[in-house]
This record gives sequence, C-alpha cells and structure tokens, in this order.
Amino acid sequence: MTTNLSRLTRQILAQARHSLQAHHLTRIARCLRMLSEKEIWWRSHPTSNSVGNLVLHLEGNVRQWIISGLGGAPDRRERDKEFSARGLLPRRVLLARLGKTVAEASRVIQKLSPDDLTREYVIQGFRLSGLKALWHVVEHFAHHAGQIVLVTKMKRRRDLGLTQLPGQAIKASCARKLPAI
Repeated sequence: MTTNLSRLTRQILAQARHSLQAHHLTRIARCLRMLSEKEIWWRSHPTSNSVGNLVLHLEGNVRQWIISGLGGAPDRRERDKEFSARGLLPRRVLLARLGKTVAEASRVIQKLSPDDLTREYVIQGFRLSGLKALWHVVEHFAHHAGQIVLVTKMKRRRDLGLTQLPGQAIKASCARKLPAI
C-alpha cells in the first residue's frame, strides 16, 4: 500500500509541476511575446484585469499558496498591488518573475510527501489539506492562463496554435522552451 501511495503521490506531483511549468507557463510566455507592451497592460473595461495584472496575480498566488503555504517560506504577498499595477513592468520582467516563481514552486512541489498532501494547512485564511492547496493552484493557474490566451487571440485575431489533442505532435512554434532565468 505504501508503495502504491508513494507512486500515486509522485504522479500527482509530477502532473502538477508539468501543468504549471511545461504547459501553462509556456502558453503564457508565448502570449506575452505576441503582445506589445501596451497590449499587455490593456483592459477591456476599467474593472477588468490586464494580462500584466493576471501575470502578477499568478505570481502572487503561486508564491503564497505553494512556496509559502506548502513550503514554509514567509508570506509577503500584497494582493491588491497585483491588480492596481498599470503598465509598470515590461514583458521581460513579468516573464522573469513568473518563471522564477514557478520554478521555485516546482522545487517545493517535487519535495512534497504523501503526509504533506494530507496534512492540514492554513493559507490565505483557508484551512485545507496540502492536496487541496496544490489542486487550487493548478486550477487557478489554468483559469488565468486561459484568460491570457483569450486576450491574445482577440488582439492577434487568429488561432495561436496552442491546442493539440492527446497524441498529436506539438507544433514547432509551441514547443519552444522558456529562456533560462
């Protein structure tokens, strides 16, 4: 039973890391590279968030929930600033910060044990298991990555070639890796 639990834990953690790093972060980076600096901070409405705000929000969420919440680092998140920023950071800074945060979170995730996933944590005032916290972050990251893809499609007015069915070859334009940070 312990062997099966360990194997299942490794699979869950590997999939979470893949989803955050290889799948969604790669898509976000591709979108950021396709948008102008002005488009990154464009808002469809004053109450909407820009792509830049979403990137800052994802960075804050991943840091608070994974690096601090599950990893034990100090929580210094200033959530309101993620949404109040207006074009302050260029694309290269946004990419570097999000890439660094996801890489750090990936190292925390890699070290989690079955006990860590079942242990209770308090993150952002919520009492939940490590698995629920991890699941929240992956789901949240995917949600906002989808919003970033949608804005990019609207601005570019074309298919971005980001979607393949399981088993399809990844298009060469989508298979590029993020630069080392």
